[in-house]
Amino acid sequence: MVAERLTDSPEQHYIVATESPDVVRAHVLKRGETFAVFDDFGDIEAGPHGREGLYHAGTRYLSHLKLTLASHRPLLLSSTVRRDNAVMTVDLTNPDLYAGGRLALARGTLHINRSRFLWDDCCYELIRIRNFSLATVTTRIALAFDADFADIFEVRGEVRAARGALEPTQFTRDGMTLSYKGLDSVVRRIAIACRPAADHVQDGQLRFDLTLGSRAERSILLTMACESGAVPPARAAHDHAFAHATAQSPALTNLAQRLDSSNPQFNAWLRSSAADLGMMLTPTDHGLYPYAGVPWFDTTFGRDGIWTALQTLWLWPDISRGVLSFLAATQATAISAERDSEPGKILHEARKGEMAALSEIPFGRYYGSVDATPLFVMLAGAYWRRTDDLKFVEQLWPHVKAALDWIDRYGDVDQDGFIEYARQSTTGLVHQGWKDSHDAVFHTDGTLAPGPIALCEVQGYVYAARLAAAELAMVLGHTALASELEASAREIRMRFEERFWCQDIATYAIALDGEKRPCAVVTSNPGHCLFTGLLSPERARAVLAGFGSEHLNSGWGLRTVAENEVRYSPMAYHNGSVWPHDTAIAAAGAARYRAKTLTAHLLASQFEAATYFSLYRLPELFCGFRRREGEAPTRYPVACSPQAWAAGSIFMLIEACLGISIDAHKSLVTLDHPQLPASIDELHVHGIAVRDAHVDLILRRQSGGVGVAVARRSGKLDVVVNS
Repeated sequence: MVAERLTDSPEQHYIVATESPDVVRAHVLKRGETFAVFDDFGDIEAGPHGREGLYHAGTRYLSHLKLTLASHRPLLLSSTVRRDNAVMTVDLTNPDLYAGGRLALARGTLHINRSRFLWDDCCYELIRIRNFSLATVTTRIALAFDADFADIFEVRGEVRAARGALEPTQFTRDGMTLSYKGLDSVVRRIAIACRPAADHVQDGQLRFDLTLGSRAERSILLTMACESGAVPPARAAHDHAFAHATAQSPALTNLAQRLDSSNPQFNAWLRSSAADLGMMLTPTDHGLYPYAGVPWFDTTFGRDGIWTALQTLWLWPDISRGVLSFLAATQATAISAERDSEPGKILHEARKGEMAALSEIPFGRYYGSVDATPLFVMLAGAYWRRTDDLKFVEQLWPHVKAALDWIDRYGDVDQDGFIEYARQSTTGLVHQGWKDSHDAVFHTDGTLAPGPIALCEVQGYVYAARLAAAELAMVLGHTALASELEASAREIRMRFEERFWCQDIATYAIALDGEKRPCAVVTSNPGHCLFTGLLSPERARAVLAGFGSEHLNSGWGLRTVAENEVRYSPMAYHNGSVWPHDTAIAAAGAARYRAKTLTAHLLASQFEAATYFSLYRLPELFCGFRRREGEAPTRYPVACSPQAWAAGSIFMLIEACLGISIDAHKSLVTLDHPQLPASIDELHVHGIAVRDAHVDLILRRQSGGVGVAVARRSGKLDVVVNS
């Protein structure tokens, strides 16, 4: 993807795309704060703003890495990332090489294997070259490097008034160090070392002269370390780093091994999604946090982290604990207009890198989301029900209270009983719900809605947050507060039905604008209200009927905006595309209102979409064109892939189909009218842990429904099936 900042870009912080991506099938590695995007050859050829590169803490350290053989690019045999996302492997061979007009080396004589992984802010690579001819071969391998030290927002297309300075490259026989001193006075370095030492080191290249006898093999070990500060850290040996990098991740163990079906392709989607979540989970001072997506959003996002936690809570509550701990620790305590911050508000995103440090972008620690705060309270309540972890809830309670205070004091900008947003920052986000494009909220005629904006789904989040907080208050002995919160939730529901229902379109308005006019547009947003239980049963049925129609349902999932709306475009980021997490939330909402046939259909459509993507990896979003027989879903050109809440969608979809709920305090697992999509005859759920008890379940398709059997149980735990 070649990107440059356009003077008439439609919005701030826009991800610009002026050409098709250079790499249709990018290969991604991620570990901690470091990630890399490579092409099929294992190379990096980013150009000024291409997405390929080796990145660390919000900065692209390596922007060019190319292997050549005798000054030619090798022929590609294959390339892949291992199923657990730990190792990328590339197989190459030599092209036909000529000298003096004669064939000097026939193609397919040499095999070049490149194997690389990330560990401790460093990219390790092992290159093995083997001669399969009967004669001795003399040739040269060269590796060319360059580093632009571009901030991720520069890569996205932002143009800076000034940059820091590249420092002279330092060369040694075993490598080179490229450095950059930023305007933030931080020196960032990419230290490249090789073993054995190169025969020539100059002009940004390491060159190795090779003489290989028949069947002989040579190896080259490379380390490419991202460094900053005064003292470079010691680097682990390749074998030691490899052992740690390829050790089984807890996420893969706790998610992939918990579910198994009769359909091998469905299992492949499960394993891929679990591996992607394992890759996106990043250690913080407060526990593991699912970073949002590669390449554009590889950092902490409040909304994304909460939804990913909710998607996986039933199987692995540890993710939720890490998310809650991190967001509690970073909860706003002061008013800052430039950060869109008020006391009690939950973080939208936190960025590292030079531009964040210099406040050239507002996202160093930015609070411009209206929904993360009620979602935080929702997650706290859901975590309590799932775990019965009273000690942790007691620690969270002051933060839950602060979030509720924010909702009451700052969330309702005009005191009309609805939570809305109005940007304070001059450089922050105009729209502060999950659909945050500049044109995401509009009226029937396409006119953009003026603020403050009250989104329909946010009212649902606040409704559910008050009920969740009431449950926590009751557990902690605050009975009067619990009653107040329940009463206020009922009031929200009544006001919402009065103001948001649009009879003409048989659904709820996406929002009320600043003049309290409903934006009567058919969108997927009411699906989130289904999820929270805000909607009346009668009107919920109308919403669900709309979700089954071809205007909203593309055949691959739900469109964000119906195709008969004036601003609909299947290629728009938020106005007609399909987002897996959005479809999963609506499917879970449908299950809540007993529309299980729709839930199973949406799971099936997402599964079928996944089979068309490399590694069964659903991206952040894809285009909302109608499904065409025998054709794949249409890709969105600058979608993140992997994306945490896209990877987590399968687990929410399965949870919704099974109708599974877990009440740890009561030691109870309930399955409410479980269903399976037509492609799955049997599903095994292994090791559901509820406090000290465990249970394995087997679900089998039967005539007239799905049967549930308890395969194994230990400890005190009841299983109830409503059918």
